[in-house]
Amino acid sequence: MQSIISRDLQFKLSSALSNMPVVALVGPRQVGKTTLALHFTEQHFDKESFYLDLELDTDLSKLNDAESYLRRFKNQLLIIDEVQRKPDLFRLLRGLVDIRKRAGEIAGQFLLLGSASRDLLQQSSETLAGRIRYLELTPFTALEIHKTDPLGFNPNKLWFRGGFPDSYLATNEDESRAWRSDFISTYVERDIPLMGPQVSPTRMKRFWSMLAHYHGQQIVLSSFGKSLEVSHTTVKTYLDILSDFYMVRQIQPWAGNTKKRLIKSPKIFIRDTGILHNLLNIPDFESLLGHPVVGASWEGFVIENIIINLSDKWQYSYYRTTTQTEIDLVLEGPDKQVWAVEIKRSAAPSLKNRFHKACDDIGATKKFVIYSGSERFHLTKDTEAIGLIDFLNLIRK
Repeated sequence: MQSIISRDLQFKLSSALSNMPVVALVGPRQVGKTTLALHFTEQHFDKESFYLDLELDTDLSKLNDAESYLRRFKNQLLIIDEVQRKPDLFRLLRGLVDIRKRAGEIAGQFLLLGSASRDLLQQSSETLAGRIRYLELTPFTALEIHKTDPLGFNPNKLWFRGGFPDSYLATNEDESRAWRSDFISTYVERDIPLMGPQVSPTRMKRFWSMLAHYHGQQIVLSSFGKSLEVSHTTVKTYLDILSDFYMVRQIQPWAGNTKKRLIKSPKIFIRDTGILHNLLNIPDFESLLGHPVVGASWEGFVIENIIINLSDKWQYSYYRTTTQTEIDLVLEGPDKQVWAVEIKRSAAPSLKNRFHKACDDIGATKKFVIYSGSERFHLTKDTEAIGLIDFLNLIRK
């Protein structure tokens, strides 16, 4: 698995530990955070390191007197796994970091691993502002897999199985599907409750499955509430929980100036398409090709890969008016660049005039159609068809 994980991320981790006293490596469970952290610090980091897993009672009990325990690790790196289980630790870390700074020790003191989102962790770690850098480890991306084996890269395998290492690297489809089923059950029955939110596992799994049927669409919270027999505010809480734990992505509508009436609800995507296909009980790739979700699944796969590879200089949204004029993804970047991205699964993509009208509405400076092929060519004078890998390399330049 280490050969697949992006060298870019390993470089960022090296840079962060060399310059910041605290680094937080965040991402969903089972994505390889612990494997990456231990491998990297053993092979590529000068300081001696120690590992603490807060899911183990024995390790958690070591922090009963946390200050005394943490003071022992001067000029050493302490890796603390599942740090969200002890949110009161952040205040103590700030004090220790400031003490060590005065003694001349600045970088590489604590590497925190968390299965909750950066935004959720920041609620607990506000006291570490200016002392912490966040890095996200995602499931495998198309670009990572392609760079590892460009000749053998099969995008359909990654699209169908998703990017979680144990699912993607499974020996066969049955093993991959079984792993994803176990992952979903474990997440709702143990992981989410363990990390704080007390939600009925049965209700959360039902909600998650309902969301899968609305993948790539806007949802009406009140309608979901009626089906689940809860309030719309409770539905919003469920949605935020799955977003906080990296299972769902909410893409906000474009917020620029226009006289058109816009849809203002976020679009909902299950972030990992392998998980999506399990939630929809799609057993194999051939069944996916004949399923009504196939277009939305491909769209979500492409969008997730794009967003993961975007730098902080870019913002993303979608554009849709009440008259169904829409753009799948709007990218706004440096130098007032506005890229309109349409996503088509067809190997021979075509565009409707509504796309060009929408591009005029947002002032698009470039227009792209990402399709399932690999050749790059112009569909119209100002609109380019491009494969996913070429587009991901383009946004990383």
